[in-house]
Amino acid sequence: MIKKILVSQPRPASERSPYFDLERDHNVEIIFRPFIKVEGVSPKEFRQQRISILEHTAIVFSSRHAIDHFFNLCKEMRLNIPEDMKYFCITETVALYIQKYVQYRKRKIFFGSTGKIDDLLPQMVKHKNEKYFIPTSNVHNSEFFDLLDSKKLYHTEGIMYRTVSNEFRNDEPFDYDMIIFFSPSGIQSLMKNFPEFQQGKIAIGTFGPTTAKAVKDAGLRLDLEAPTPEYPSITSALDDYLARMNG
Repeated sequence: MIKKILVSQPRPASERSPYFDLERDHNVEIIFRPFIKVEGVSPKEFRQQRISILEHTAIVFSSRHAIDHFFNLCKEMRLNIPEDMKYFCITETVALYIQKYVQYRKRKIFFGSTGKIDDLLPQMVKHKNEKYFIPTSNVHNSEFFDLLDSKKLYHTEGIMYRTVSNEFRNDEPFDYDMIIFFSPSGIQSLMKNFPEFQQGKIAIGTFGPTTAKAVKDAGLRLDLEAPTPEYPSITSALDDYLARMNG
């Protein structure tokens, strides 16, 4: 019987989230508690990478985290970003978020349509003479950078933020019947916070193949995996799982 579920993400902003339907429909309690958090690097740490942002003519953003940490760090380092700087973003949603920091001009902002980073590549190839700067996390995939190399595009990556474990307090109860993970970093944080963690009857669910693999690599039992053709979202998969387990 599943009664209390830990979802390792921030609480949804909208009260219309399917998670709240699950709580009502299955009479369960869902706690939102990220296992990881993102924090910016300091100006000193960034300078040690010996990167001159102003030598570049375009910035590539893969997330809103990247935008926040890029502009905040530039402000701390007293860097004035030129008005003719171009911005390339993974989606239109990410592109629109730039308005938080600079005046939005469509002729200087380009974005992909599918949300996949390689979908942005054709836009970048059209501007092959740009010098691209890519703000990244300390945990990132080099596949995109290899694609840029294959197209002979000038680019520099700089670590501007990092993913770190979100510590649990010693007096914080850990009495969950199920835990849902969304990244391998979440599994690492679980093992760091609870080095003697015994899964026992605790069910573990994941979203994404790399997260599922991380659970198995940690020697844990995987009880629920999404997406699948039948259940493309974690909430639809969880709905089915709870219906079967709580009957």
